[in-house]
Amino acid sequence: MEISQSRRKKESGMNQSERRNFLIQELLRENVQYRDMKVPAGEEEQKQLLRGLMNVRLPKKIGREFLKVQDEYLQAETAAKGITELKDLNPVSEGLYLWQGDITTLRCDAVVNAANSGMTGCYVPNHRCIDNCIHSFSGIQLRIDCAEIMRMQGHEEETGKAKITKAYNLPCRYILHTVGPIVHGSLTKADCEKLAGCYRSCLELAAKNHLESVAFCCISTGEFHFPNDKAAQIAVGTVKKFIQKETSVKKVVFNVFKDLDKEIYSELL
Repeated sequence: MEISQSRRKKESGMNQSERRNFLIQELLRENVQYRDMKVPAGEEEQKQLLRGLMNVRLPKKIGREFLKVQDEYLQAETAAKGITELKDLNPVSEGLYLWQGDITTLRCDAVVNAANSGMTGCYVPNHRCIDNCIHSFSGIQLRIDCAEIMRMQGHEEETGKAKITKAYNLPCRYILHTVGPIVHGSLTKADCEKLAGCYRSCLELAAKNHLESVAFCCISTGEFHFPNDKAAQIAVGTVKKFIQKETSVKKVVFNVFKDLDKEIYSELL
């Protein structure tokens, strides 16, 4: 259904609060079980509700009006957090960077998402995993794209492989999605080989698409229980070996969130 001219005019002049309420109401109307849900008055509670509704939404089409308002809202939210330019970071050695910060605010060619085998993001409302964060701040288009990739592939994503998508509302240009190994009990040689495969597959895919800069999160160290120190050793070793080749990838960022990971990578780099 086409939006009315008056409503379109109203949308174009929305502030962040109005955009957020518009998006919440549209998502509540989509699902009959949510239609009687009351919207909280507080800003933070509204932000959590909106993110939660986006997190649980299945990958399906939505109107252009929603996407326009969503894009304006998410881009304004990211701008308010502050965008970090890769060119403003100092390398720790030639082509290698260590940066502690929010990967969804980094402007570079591609950031890496630690995905699950379903590849369509985290469906747990407001979960703090990197997969949830990247999908939440990229926008619902990302889940739709990922679902189409998986539909065409016809099976779950293998551990250690990678896929590339647009980044939509993130400052970076692309997202590289990779499924890291889940560690059950003691770490195995196969776990280590699969994690190295994640880094290698992402770098190969970046090079195939002529990208110059890639930012890696700490793949598998959170929800997938890979030991932080060993994961960092594999990450640094694999990246250093790759960039010695003739490749378009000239700059690699090791993005960390925890102080522990920063200390580990600082010693390795």
